[in-house]
This record gives sequence, C-alpha cells and structure tokens, in this order.
Amino acid sequence: MTLFTPEQFVAMQKANLDTAFGLARSVADGFEKLAALNLQLTKSVLASSQASLLQGLTAPQTPETSAKQAELAASIPEQAQSYSRQLAGIASATVAEFVRAGEGQADAYNRRVQTLVDDLAKNAPSGSEAAIAAWKSAITTSSTLIETIRKTCEQAVHATESNLAAISSASNMGRGAAK
Repeated sequence: MTLFTPEQFVAMQKANLDTAFGLARSVADGFEKLAALNLQLTKSVLASSQASLLQGLTAPQTPETSAKQAELAASIPEQAQSYSRQLAGIASATVAEFVRAGEGQADAYNRRVQTLVDDLAKNAPSGSEAAIAAWKSAITTSSTLIETIRKTCEQAVHATESNLAAISSASNMGRGAAK
C-alpha cells in the first residue's frame, strides 16, 4: 500500500517549494525594509549632527543656542523610539508571514494525517478499533497543542506591541510634562 501517488508527491513538493521561496522572499523584503530604515536613520543623524555642529561653531553661545542644543538632545529618545517601533513593525510583519505559512502547513498536514487514518480505519482488520481510536486521540491532542502554542505566540506578540505602545505613551507624556 503506497501513501501517495507520484502526482500527489510532486504536487506536495511543488507546494513546499512555493512556501519555501515565499518565505525567502518575505525575509528578503524584511532585510530590504531594515536596510532602508537604517539608511534613513543614518542620513537623519548625519544631517542633524552637521547642523548642530555648524551652528555651534558659527554662532555665539547664547540662551537660544543652548535651547536648540537641548531640543536636539531631547529629540534623540523620540528618534530611538520611532526606530524601535518601525523595527518591531518590520520584524512583526516578517514573523507573521512565517506564522501564516506554518498554519497553512499544519492545516494541510492535519488533513493528510486525518485522511490517512480514515483510510486505514476503513481497511483495518476487525478488532483494531481501539488502536485507531488511540491514534485519532493522539492526533487530536497534538492538534490542540499546536493551536495552544499558536495562540500563546499571538498573545506574546500582542503583549510586546502593547508594551511598546505603553512605553511610547509614557515617554511622550513625560516629555510633555517636562516642557
């Protein structure tokens, strides 16, 4: 008894390759976005540093100059938070692609295993009902475990996003109170 026909095997391999290359594209897109974000940050830091240094060299030290330097220093944490949020967004989007692919693969695997068990149950000799029931129970238990792990991962992602939002909100309120 063979589990798969050659056509089914080829179709599964094609689907697996499509998934693998899709994930590779997703990782490449994430790296591209990360490189663009880092380039944007580098340009921004260079421009503000140059302006600050030139102003410090050409302008006499006045309260207004000191206030501008303090303003520049105060903007650094905000820029760092913005960078962190964007970086978390890029990472979250890339991880979401892997989660979607994993869910699709897990669903397809569960369907294949369930079909296999059903086929075996149809062709099983009498008296093997207990073994088939135990196998089905094990499959159900593993599916439940996978679903629990998926939900836990989703909760962790949501908690991280909430924490980043809370930190951002708290620092914005702190800056508002300091002004």
